[in-house]
Amino acid sequence: MEERWTIREVLSWTSSYFRRASIAAARFEAEILLAQALNLDRLELYLHPDRRLTPEQRARFRRLIKLRRGGTPLQYLTGSVEFYNCRLRVNGSALIPRPETEQLVERVLDDRQGQPLGRTLDLGTGTGAIAIALALARPGARITACDNSVEALKLAQENAELNGVAGRILFQRSDWFDQLRGRFDLIVSNPPYVSSEELAKLPPEVRCHEPTVALDGGADGLECLRAIIAQAPCYLNPGGQLYLEIGSEQGEVVHRLLQASEGLSRPLIATDLAGLPRFACARRR
Repeated sequence: MEERWTIREVLSWTSSYFRRASIAAARFEAEILLAQALNLDRLELYLHPDRRLTPEQRARFRRLIKLRRGGTPLQYLTGSVEFYNCRLRVNGSALIPRPETEQLVERVLDDRQGQPLGRTLDLGTGTGAIAIALALARPGARITACDNSVEALKLAQENAELNGVAGRILFQRSDWFDQLRGRFDLIVSNPPYVSSEELAKLPPEVRCHEPTVALDGGADGLECLRAIIAQAPCYLNPGGQLYLEIGSEQGEVVHRLLQASEGLSRPLIATDLAGLPRFACARRR
């Protein structure tokens, strides 16, 4: 970056550089990273397009674009992501929350509109996204968020504090249900559901940077889903509901798993905004 370069020139150059690297939202990501390097809001880039970067700013920005070009996810470089009316810190200890999981939260809230959530479990909480979003939307909910990763739980607790709901969520280390006691009115989970074959084909920025344990659903992608469906009836109150995020090609087989469960009834597969099977739900008999 030459010393004379302004915000306008740097954005133009970086956008072209990112496009050549096949980064789809090249201009947007250039703006986000430049705002990060300059410690500005993105809008301010357009208010001061002729401002020149200092050597220190150029060095910070150069480091960020090098990392992004190398495949580091944008969210890990900015350190945060927006998720269903809350802001979450993200790092390599947990999966970056996706829009599909926001739709899972929205489906839960829509289905239970006018009803209390009751005692709620976020199974495999990761960043805490689901638990925090539900706590913000329903202040009366009693939420337990569990994960087997100590690092993920630490991140989730930080996010709960950041969003002012730390006092309303109990965080617990548990490998799925093994350390949990009692029953719940609602269980929500976004478990690993990528098959081993699919995992090898994921983009490098996902495969090489996000935690494999949060993605890998075993040989057919159903290992964790089977375990949750098998055990959930033992942890749900009668009439309690189970909500799962699933792979877009897993609808039929997950529906059969729910139908085969002696403890669950009224299985349903719902689609995401793209019209793909993405969510499964059932009720405790």
